[in-house]
Amino acid sequence: MSSVPREPEDLVRALRAAGIRDERLLEAVRTTPRAHFVPAGQVAAAYRDVPVPIGEGQVTTQPSLSATMIESLGLEGREHVLEVGTGLGFQTALLARLAADVVSIEMWPDLARQARGNLTRHGVRNVELRVGDGSGGVPDRAPYDAVIVSAAFPDVPAPLIAQVRPSGRLVQPIGPGGHEQVVCFVRTASGLERRRVLTAARFVRLHGRYGYPHSDADSL
Repeated sequence: MSSVPREPEDLVRALRAAGIRDERLLEAVRTTPRAHFVPAGQVAAAYRDVPVPIGEGQVTTQPSLSATMIESLGLEGREHVLEVGTGLGFQTALLARLAADVVSIEMWPDLARQARGNLTRHGVRNVELRVGDGSGGVPDRAPYDAVIVSAAFPDVPAPLIAQVRPSGRLVQPIGPGGHEQVVCFVRTASGLERRRVLTAARFVRLHGRYGYPHSDADSL
């Protein structure tokens, strides 16, 4: 019998083993085929709990890490969510199943094009996908109940802080890129309050006006 997981249920079991308890989130993973959101050459790894390369020097977030970040947002189904870093749309699809609607912004046009196709094929209609500088968020759709940032920077960019609704949550890997603490914050009257460190992780860098310069290529 092959030891390589090949079905969504294998990924669900891996997430349970990693400590994920949100049943709505686990059901979203069960009903969102990750194999349809990775490059054709990576399908064999789709239901393993591993990141996969997607082009443009980018990789998907490891599923258990993505789930940990999503779970920390405490989504109940009514939220307006901002996602910084669409990738090929798997995390976006999960968020769309858990929240009222999602605004997702991706820096790389080709990745955004592929993600849009993936989401459309799976009937995900409550996502607005933008191409642009995610470090500045999407101010014309703010405020957001929750923000998830899938790239690393030593601080939360000021525009993202401003776009979180009071009492809303933001999760971001905090660090230089390659060695981070993934932190969940809550917006208060005075700014962001660090709620808890979720885990240590490795992420690509957040590039843009409020992140690293675009010319500063990731060395990971």
